[in-house]
Amino acid sequence: MSCAEKQDQLVAEVYETSASGNQLTKLTEFTALDSISEITLNPEKKYQTITGFGGAFTESSAYLLNKLSKENRAKIIEAYFGETGAQYSLTRTHMNSCDFSLSNYSYTPVEGDKELEHFSIEEDKADLIPFIKDALEASEDGFKIFGSPWTAAPWMKDNNNYVGGKLLPEYYDTWALFFSKYVDAYKAEGIDIWGFTVENEPLGNGNNWESMHFTPDEMTHFVQNYLGPKLEADGKGDIKILGYDQNREHLKEWVDSQYKNEATSKYFDGTAIHWYASTFHYFPEELQYAHHKAPDKYLIQSEACVDAEVPVWRDDAWYWKKEATDWGWDWAPEKDKHLHPKYAPVNRYARDIIGCLNNWVDGWVDWNMVLDTQGGPNWFKNWCIAPVIVDPDKDEVYLTPLYYTMTHFSKFIRPDAEVIGVEKTDDDLMVAAAKNTDGSIAVVIFNEGQEAKYFSLRLNEERKRIGISGQAIQTIIIPN
Repeated sequence: MSCAEKQDQLVAEVYETSASGNQLTKLTEFTALDSISEITLNPEKKYQTITGFGGAFTESSAYLLNKLSKENRAKIIEAYFGETGAQYSLTRTHMNSCDFSLSNYSYTPVEGDKELEHFSIEEDKADLIPFIKDALEASEDGFKIFGSPWTAAPWMKDNNNYVGGKLLPEYYDTWALFFSKYVDAYKAEGIDIWGFTVENEPLGNGNNWESMHFTPDEMTHFVQNYLGPKLEADGKGDIKILGYDQNREHLKEWVDSQYKNEATSKYFDGTAIHWYASTFHYFPEELQYAHHKAPDKYLIQSEACVDAEVPVWRDDAWYWKKEATDWGWDWAPEKDKHLHPKYAPVNRYARDIIGCLNNWVDGWVDWNMVLDTQGGPNWFKNWCIAPVIVDPDKDEVYLTPLYYTMTHFSKFIRPDAEVIGVEKTDDDLMVAAAKNTDGSIAVVIFNEGQEAKYFSLRLNEERKRIGISGQAIQTIIIPN
């Protein structure tokens, strides 16, 4: 057997998305380059177990789907949840309204209704619930869904407003009951809730749209003494409770509070995080700290999007270019400006997800699944980008490169996969790998640079020589 034949004993399928036009394209032939690096897989080194990958069901996305033709609505649901699509496995939704709702609303509109006798999810029945149910029908393996409130109804808060303010202590019992009632109401619609985050962005959002503020210790107090015991008493103790739910740079102080001792830790199943602290930095030290503080708890990226941008329509090249800015480009304090440079949207997604996988994060959830050409609808006009953009007036759908980037992870790294060890000799390539429960191994490689790269992928004594385009993301599947 020749040296070249030995090099290519490893059986593997290679899929690539690239600035040069590949869209999850299966590659079978690779151009040899002079310099070749090594990527070595070590399945014996095991890290976190994967919970899933996916996006969020928002009223905005659901409303847009209802404005499309039945064919295009079905096409998008299949693209996200079907066997031929991304097969999303972990999802989020908002409880009460959020910025990506059509208006402000609450399931508890009646002031002083402490027992929540008038609790109703009627608002969700036109758009949101049909979207979730159709997604469940399209999904062969099903998916987990967790709810996040942006705020309690104004009458429960110290400022009597949807925006800002705090939950009044006399309504802590009522607010815990709210979560329990939500589970029952969605169950009655045929939708099982897997978990909750306690509060979306408890540090606030600059008092722009729905929000409610907690300090770390206030949230811990609410979970330890109200929410956890209430769910347990109502026979819902298996529902996951995730603390925090905001940017990673403050992660340490929140996990220190949640996991202070056995009593504070009891009802927290994990921690949720967002990525908006930087366009490129994924805060590995904070992620490592959170894992080591509570190694048996979930660490889930619960929201991410290219924010403060109107989507670019049907121009794939833009998504690979360093043109996008975020909220921090204009608004971050001077000391943090360096964390918010222009950065290519695809690079941001690929870099962050691989960085998270290599630092103990077990789930990664995008924000809106579908937005329009304006980046809404959004009652606050807080425009953002989603992986799928639609023009409802023309009944047109655009799967952006961000959709394919998400699919490189969600389709091939399945729930309960274990992240495994990887060694590489080329520092310019980002690599993460996971072993699925069926024994297959998924390796995701990101080449941010302009130049094509050539590497030898090694598993035990077998190797395969593979080339990756410049500005490309690849998933390599090694069957069992």
